Amino acid sequence: MASSVTATQRLLTVVAATVIALASGTNYVYSAWAPQFADRMNLSSTESNFIGTAGNIGTYASGVPIGLLIDSKGPRPGTLIGTVALFLGYFPIHRAYASGPGSMSVPVLCFFSFLTGLGSCAAFSASIKTAASNYPHHRGSATAFPLAAFGLSAFFFSTIATFAFHDDTSLFLLALAVGTSSLIFVSSFFVKLLPHPSPSSYATISDHESGTVSQSSELHRTRSQGSSHGSIETTHNSPSSQNDLASSAPQAGPAIPNTDAADETASLITRSSATSDDSFHDEDVKSRANTDSLHADLRGFAMLPTMEFWQLFSLLGLLTGIGLMTINNVGNDVKALWKYYDGDVSPGFLQKQQAIHVSTLSVLSFVGRLISGIGSDFLVKKLKVSRQWCVFVASLFFTAGQFAGTQISNPHHLIIVSGLTGFAYGMLFGVFPSLVAHTFGIGGISQNWGIMTLAAVVGGNAFNLIYGSVYDRNSVILPDVEGDCREGLACYRSAYWVTSYAGIVGALITLWGIWHEKRVVARLTGKKSNVHD
Repeated sequence: MASSVTATQRLLTVVAATVIALASGTNYVYSAWAPQFADRMNLSSTESNFIGTAGNIGTYASGVPIGLLIDSKGPRPGTLIGTVALFLGYFPIHRAYASGPGSMSVPVLCFFSFLTGLGSCAAFSASIKTAASNYPHHRGSATAFPLAAFGLSAFFFSTIATFAFHDDTSLFLLALAVGTSSLIFVSSFFVKLLPHPSPSSYATISDHESGTVSQSSELHRTRSQGSSHGSIETTHNSPSSQNDLASSAPQAGPAIPNTDAADETASLITRSSATSDDSFHDEDVKSRANTDSLHADLRGFAMLPTMEFWQLFSLLGLLTGIGLMTINNVGNDVKALWKYYDGDVSPGFLQKQQAIHVSTLSVLSFVGRLISGIGSDFLVKKLKVSRQWCVFVASLFFTAGQFAGTQISNPHHLIIVSGLTGFAYGMLFGVFPSLVAHTFGIGGISQNWGIMTLAAVVGGNAFNLIYGSVYDRNSVILPDVEGDCREGLACYRSAYWVTSYAGIVGALITLWGIWHEKRVVARLTGKKSNVHD
């Protein structure tokens, strides 16, 4: 009975984390209300982009401090920050729209947009921490649902805007303020970090049993092997320790057999004193036990000297930048192709076409996140290969989508670019948090992921600047009039050539990472064993 209750509680935390993630991805719906907001407030395109960029900066730049907070205090402070920041961000923007031009300056609007990004980051980090920690043996599957919901957020809220508010931007902004904060606040009551289950694979230690140690705490170092990033230490279970445990604490669960290979929770990089609070303050669980023979807990800037960090950081920055270029500029793609295809196209028609592509990106991102999250567990458990193969497949989809962007001149076929890019973007983010946890340990996943997402700031800004430069170079700019390009595909084609080559580079970096991972695991296990998570 107790185990079934625990299983239900564990499932409930993932459901709550998924709802929180659904409310956290609203930065991707910016293009659904930004054009109308800019018209209402008499903002130039540059000013509108400043506001949108502020939201992205809030999302990515706050990852490190938010991660530190969540890793030290648990997920609930993250949900609290998310609730407050999203409401304080969207509600003033709603009031500014209702009040009209001049009611709020651009810098102030940028600040409130930054708050929406901060709130999204805090709530989403809390959801990922919850899912990954409560299902350590199925991190890919558990995190796939909040990751997928995050990707579906733009479609969810844009659909609400279309059918519930009939394109009433003021009500839509109010719905973003109230809806996001309410969903996160209610779900936060079900978000908690649970102790690892003892019957199947884990033994937990309660505070009042401090004299009793779990089996995994009896691991001791037997050898140390060099690697590109320093010493990688391997540990093996002590038979005598197992006997002591069996006699002194039989309630901890069955004895765990010794194994040379790393199991599903093993991490690639290890260090000898790899113990972690793991943020179990809410549930009064102060220590964690693991059945791994390979332990890891590299946190924050301790990752920087490792080769694995720079491989993952550069890969995430490169591929995220490719995706963000299309996500942020697909509206310009639509406008350029349709105005070249039909010079009499109406603004209302263009807005509907842009909404279609935003929805396509969102839905395919959802599908990609779900497939790669669950698929990565299949790769590890059934095929015994690295999760990085999911990233390799994502790189191929990115490359195909960007190459299509260099060739498609018919606006009816532009959906191919949006679809491939959205799916690839979802695949990338569906597996990458699990890769970070696999490489550097689950204990510091929030702050480690926060550092990793800084790569998106670099990659996203770089490729967006390239796109903007190419588009402006082909636009006719008149005084007091927004630049307009009537050259069709030629307006942005060069930018997609750049991202096409970037996708190829990303695929090559991933292949190198897979090869390097196999070498490291072979050294750790003393044989060329299969790669486990």
